[in-house]
Amino acid sequence: MGLTIGTIPIDPPVVLAPMAGVTGRTYRTLCREAGAGLCVTEMVHARALVERNAKTLTMIRFDEGAVARSVQLYAVAPGSAGAAARLLVGEFGVEHIDLNFGCPAAKVTRRGGGAALPVQPGLLRAVIASVVAAAGAVPVTVKMRLGLDGDHPTAAESARIAREEGVVAVALHARTAEQLYSGRADWSAIARLKETLEGIPVLGNGDIWTPEDAVRMVAETGCDGVVIGRGALGRPWFFRDLADVLAGRPRRPAPALGEVLLLMRRHLEGLCEDKQGDQAVRDFRKHVGWYLSGYGVPVEDRLALLAVGRPDELLGLLDRFDPAVPFDPAAYRERRGHRNGPYPVPVPAGWLDGPQAAASVADDGVLVSGG
Repeated sequence: MGLTIGTIPIDPPVVLAPMAGVTGRTYRTLCREAGAGLCVTEMVHARALVERNAKTLTMIRFDEGAVARSVQLYAVAPGSAGAAARLLVGEFGVEHIDLNFGCPAAKVTRRGGGAALPVQPGLLRAVIASVVAAAGAVPVTVKMRLGLDGDHPTAAESARIAREEGVVAVALHARTAEQLYSGRADWSAIARLKETLEGIPVLGNGDIWTPEDAVRMVAETGCDGVVIGRGALGRPWFFRDLADVLAGRPRRPAPALGEVLLLMRRHLEGLCEDKQGDQAVRDFRKHVGWYLSGYGVPVEDRLALLAVGRPDELLGLLDRFDPAVPFDPAAYRERRGHRNGPYPVPVPAGWLDGPQAAASVADDGVLVSGG
């Protein structure tokens, strides 16, 4: 099973999904080393990038071993989208741009971005065309959802437009924006898109919690690769298992707690290289519960880790854990990360009334990176 995005070979055909506050430089490195075929940055805002917002610039740091310098870009206006793409390619040496048309976050959709933008196919086409033209030989892909809600399906038309404008692959999270992360992903929609979208790869996303889920998604949908989001939270080693199972090799035993503690150390130390120590600890706290999931760590020990404010204090607490504790296989399907939904999706006034609404949207008037 092979996958190529532009001229970039993705082996195994497994992509770490962009996740706000999660897929920073160090976490991408850990996932790549474990076996991820491609790791994409957190979503960055086009206008914030063009204006050189300090926080946004920290989000496009890469590790030297990366298969490709891959960035996910969010934009509403073609002008800022193209300008951001030129900057990414020309100044930062980015080798792959993924356009976000699937983010369901209210702060994004109420501006007409993310999963709201495909409702306006003319604007969608203009944004894609602007980025593809600015990127030149650098491949551009698209990640999207089924639609805004059940009454506004957009995936099929959006994928067709993307292919016509030069996009080289499409990833589909098989939920609507209204669903957020509730219910079950509709894998049959991935199969339908694969059947109808000729000429470019289709990647599937949604409800892959075990390596066997990935194998089943490929078998049921015919997709060319998989995108892993919440299934990777706290488990860079999940990509090792995915690589084995997709290649037909036996799955290795899950790591004991000691191996996970080493990953936690590396993750925190990497965050400290990019940020002030106290900020690094604050950013790391969200990962603590995910890393320890499945290892039976008492609640009081987890709370102690969340209470400290300095990196050395946190690392000292990790030394107290028993490295021999095994992983509980029953925890493979433990849901981690977002579980919210369904909720109505906020969009700009008149957004659903026709193409004229797109003209009234300001050029990304609020700086939103990592949403």
